[in-house]
Amino acid sequence: MKQKSILAFSGGLDTSVVVKYMQDMHNMDVITVTVDVGQGDDNNKIAKKAKKLGVKKHYNIDAKKEFVTEYIFPAIKANALYQKKYCLATALARPLIAHKVLEIAKKEKVSSLAHGCSGKGNDQVRFDNTLRSGSNLPIIAPIRDMNLDRETELKFANKHGIEIDTVAKKFSIDQNLWGRAIEGGVLENPFNEPPDDAFIWIKTKNLPEKPSYLKIKFVKGVPTEVDGKKLPPVKLIEYINKKAGNNGVGIVDHIEDRVVGIKSREVYETPAAICLIEAHSDLEKMVHTKHETKFKTLVDDEWAWMVYSGLWDDPLRKELDQFIEQSQKRVTGTVKLKLHKGNVRVVGRESKYSLYSHDIATYGKDSTFDQKLAKGFVELWGMQSTEANKF
Repeated sequence: MKQKSILAFSGGLDTSVVVKYMQDMHNMDVITVTVDVGQGDDNNKIAKKAKKLGVKKHYNIDAKKEFVTEYIFPAIKANALYQKKYCLATALARPLIAHKVLEIAKKEKVSSLAHGCSGKGNDQVRFDNTLRSGSNLPIIAPIRDMNLDRETELKFANKHGIEIDTVAKKFSIDQNLWGRAIEGGVLENPFNEPPDDAFIWIKTKNLPEKPSYLKIKFVKGVPTEVDGKKLPPVKLIEYINKKAGNNGVGIVDHIEDRVVGIKSREVYETPAAICLIEAHSDLEKMVHTKHETKFKTLVDDEWAWMVYSGLWDDPLRKELDQFIEQSQKRVTGTVKLKLHKGNVRVVGRESKYSLYSHDIATYGKDSTFDQKLAKGFVELWGMQSTEANKF
């Protein structure tokens, strides 16, 4: 009887090639698992493709709600941006996908685990670490193990009649509710501007002449309402993605340090992430003391780094969550964003926990702040600095 292996299957170039390699090179039956985290793919089409490739069994798991509530919402609370730019869309989805694969692996009693990652990217770290955290089964990664390049994969796919869509031929795409990553092709030259056809979420032409406004309500750090509408988690993200994207908001283009040491040019579409993290961060500054704000920045950076580098299941990430969760008790209020021709800006905020006091801050005659007290404070504050400059 043939051994069985289980593969996280997207239906794209890499995982389609892996199915054939597992069947031909390892003489294994392959079970495929597609975890829906908002890729926007036709799951029936993916299932048919898996069947056409000759897989033993195919599973489709709808995990969109879990992805938002258990992964995206914690990322918002952590203002999670790797290197101040990347919203961790792919990085957040990988541990969830890996955990779902492990659930099916136990059910099917497979002999190995497989994924379609190369040896150059971050996803191999995320998949391998999560899979090893929950299983002792061997991990097979044909593209990494055989040092396959994209051109070789495309030739292999063509030889075996594996259909690849037009966009995938030009770029390497990974997409979920929280963001869309675009790599490869002309983008490998970091001086090349991304062509318009690389983007599908964000308008790059014929943008509205008038600005749009987005009002987001948070309760203990979690977004609950947009523009006065109370929406379920998945719909809330989708709504902001569409509205911000229609105003040209959400393109990130930067040089990123991968876990394996490579510098790479990364292009992302992240309209909802940019808006929600900008709004959440601004609301925190209104309700936190300056000491909380300063220290939480350190925690947020470490949280983002751990998630990016595939350490979702590390105890420290969970411990950081405890601090972050405690810090969200007063992060309740509404933030107003202005969206206009690719730009997003906070233009208003309010909270019952606000530490901003008009009576203290105003420059008007009704101010309750005693300015005479400032003279002594200023002298004490700068005492050592001024003394040091006497030498």
